Amino acid sequence: MTAAGPAFSVHDIPFSTHGSWFDLSPVVGEKTYADDLHLVSHQNGMHAVLRLVPLDPATGDRAETRVETTPGLLTWAHPGGSVGCAYESPDTVRLRGEGLGLRIAAAADALTPFTGTYFHRDPVAGAYVFTSYETGRRYRITLLSGSLAEVSGSQALGSGDRGLTITADRDGAWEAAVEELDSARRPYASSQTFGDVVTSAERAFTAFADAVAPWRSPGTPAAELAVYVLWSATVRPAALVTRPAVLMSKHWMDKVWSWDHCFNALALARGVPALARDQFSLPFDHQDESGALPDSVTHSEVLHNFVKPPIHGWTLSHLRRRLPGPLDRTELSEIYRRLERWTDFWLTMRRAPGSALPHYQHGNDSGWDNATTFDPERLIVTADLAAFLVLQLQELASLAAELGLPEDARRWTRTASATRAAMLDELWTGERFVARGVETSRTWSTASLLDLMPMVLGEHLPENVSAALATRIEAHLTPHGLATELPASPHYRPDGYWRGPIWAPATVLIEDGLRRGGHVRLADEISARFRTLCETHGFAENFDALTGKGLRDRAYTWTAAGYLLLAEAHALRAFPPRD
Repeated sequence: MTAAGPAFSVHDIPFSTHGSWFDLSPVVGEKTYADDLHLVSHQNGMHAVLRLVPLDPATGDRAETRVETTPGLLTWAHPGGSVGCAYESPDTVRLRGEGLGLRIAAAADALTPFTGTYFHRDPVAGAYVFTSYETGRRYRITLLSGSLAEVSGSQALGSGDRGLTITADRDGAWEAAVEELDSARRPYASSQTFGDVVTSAERAFTAFADAVAPWRSPGTPAAELAVYVLWSATVRPAALVTRPAVLMSKHWMDKVWSWDHCFNALALARGVPALARDQFSLPFDHQDESGALPDSVTHSEVLHNFVKPPIHGWTLSHLRRRLPGPLDRTELSEIYRRLERWTDFWLTMRRAPGSALPHYQHGNDSGWDNATTFDPERLIVTADLAAFLVLQLQELASLAAELGLPEDARRWTRTASATRAAMLDELWTGERFVARGVETSRTWSTASLLDLMPMVLGEHLPENVSAALATRIEAHLTPHGLATELPASPHYRPDGYWRGPIWAPATVLIEDGLRRGGHVRLADEISARFRTLCETHGFAENFDALTGKGLRDRAYTWTAAGYLLLAEAHALRAFPPRD
């Protein structure tokens, strides 16, 4: 059957649905691609659970198929027939084959002795069940029509092949349902046809796209696919994930990091405000006793070994303007207290005695893990951190005033002014910002774009500082966007993570600061080049700054969010809404 929505390669972007903890993809591990599509679960980590292999009914051998994917339907296409797959619900997919059979088997890496996957027929449900040690979940296969040509490995222990083969009765079609279960549930039953399931999935995606990107047009050709990346990477609350959460990816970057979530929140704010507020709040649900946010949150793990930069004041300021209505006083008060504790962490736990400015303990704390700014030393005072903190302090002052806390408002305003003054006095040389070692007090500058991130202060920078930063930022601009290390630098690496490639968060933050600082031409150019980059090369984790090639994880949500934010702003500037 035909399907609607943007087509995409499942090699790059997993096939999934809003709320689901699993996807269908050939990506079965970090940079690991299988020949066949697998059901890959992200509960208790990323685990390939089931291998799905279309079969030629004449020979019983693997059929060479072409995989076609849209938001509502995945199809294995073959001259002799096809197999379609669609999500009926977040934990259930329906399969329908005609002219092809299908082998559903335990994934190869799930067959190790004493762990792996146990397989048996459930006599109560009349279905076959794979029990995964890795995910701690069960995967139930119910045959709705057709025949089982083969069942192997039922009740077997240890290693060995286990699975089932589905074929049609004579020349007809077959159908099956695959469910991800916690333990047990009543036998599968549904009144929906396969066509109904596909239509319902398509409508759900279209409604989400209409809410998030109603401004999309032929001039923003990647908008629908960007929305799909966010929609399909969203999981329902489970285990340590306390709210509906947009993972960074349903590939191996299947976590929520405590600054990545900010960009997803902003992109969702106008159309799905409740989901946007959940994205902003989720890391705060795991705030520790010191006020620190975790480094990352995922299904079964919360990491506190590092933190991420305090961009949350910047985010909240934009978020409140983007939400269709104001936050109620209760929610505003909760956010204020959480943001206050997060800010106090930087002012107390990350300011050395006698220091006016906070410091990072490692590049990971900045989000720019291996930026060259951290090459001389790791414990460093940097201007980007000071700039983010100034914006956060200003937002706290604004919140305090709204909540009727004038003394708090004055205190935050004073601290913001003092932090900004110390940043300029201690780290600005008259030409550029430098970093300073906490233990050695020596200073240095690098060719990293991180040194130029104070541009995020926008209108709060002195004119001469703003102009100098803008000039240096323009030197980082390649035909595809902002290189995180100057290409002429001896430390530049095409796939060097933060030592060269283009990243969405740096682009969005700097574009915003330039625009607020009056450097509109440069902001427009950065926006245009990044939008073209995504329209040409997709939504990778980062991009080769000189070729534009997508690098690392190829379905990254903050990249999609960055595109949506810049595309929406461009569209509204070009065609402002009428009153």
